[in-house]
Amino acid sequence: MRLIVLGSGTSVPRPDRGSPGYLVQAAGRVIMLDLGPGSLRQLVRAGYGHDQVDAVFFSHFHPDHCADLIHFLFAAKYGPGYARTRPVRVIGPTGLKNLHQGLVQAFGPWMEPGPGTIEWIEVPAEDPRPIEVKDVTLWPGPVDHTPGALAWRIEAKGKALVYTGDTDWSTNLVELARGAEVLLAEAACPEGQKVQGHLMPSEAARIAAQAGVGRLILTHFYPECDPESAVVQAAGYFRGPVTAATDLMVIDL
Repeated sequence: MRLIVLGSGTSVPRPDRGSPGYLVQAAGRVIMLDLGPGSLRQLVRAGYGHDQVDAVFFSHFHPDHCADLIHFLFAAKYGPGYARTRPVRVIGPTGLKNLHQGLVQAFGPWMEPGPGTIEWIEVPAEDPRPIEVKDVTLWPGPVDHTPGALAWRIEAKGKALVYTGDTDWSTNLVELARGAEVLLAEAACPEGQKVQGHLMPSEAARIAAQAGVGRLILTHFYPECDPESAVVQAAGYFRGPVTAATDLMVIDL
């Protein structure tokens, strides 16, 4: 399993960090976790084409996590070189289909790729069920952010990666991350500057420690949250390796 960080920032424009987007390659499948603005450009910089993407999993629908869905749908409809013949599975919390219909209302038929191009799947937080992408299993888990927000656990060939999306402290998240090789956790808030619905580095680290994960990767940094300081603070609560994500970082599990 390989993780590529496409964007490790937030909604705040920065020269060094794009909005949230992550690529997971596992068991021959290419899966994207969130599609913040600029994610598709980063996807190409990482060496992948947009028509190689097998599935897109959303954590929630704040624009910094989903705005490149507009770009993706438009490119799948009209972009030269889109040679994919199998549908892309686009999966997210309740409201995904309403989001798509809103895009159609705003942009017209350019948001409706041809028949068989996209398969839309909603996952209600109150009844989360695993989704199979061939030999990859993704387990959703409800988290405390927006209504219906989900974290995702990706399992393939005996390895597990958990992506928190945006979240506050959550016992659901501890259970979802139990025993995973990697926890990719947001750490948007500087230590001591708690914002409801987001994690400070120490909170992300305590989740990692309680879940018994192998490695903690901190991401989703607002400009006021210094990554180096975040790593030091997290290391006080989690004994395993702690890393601050950077754009186009590659992690092999």
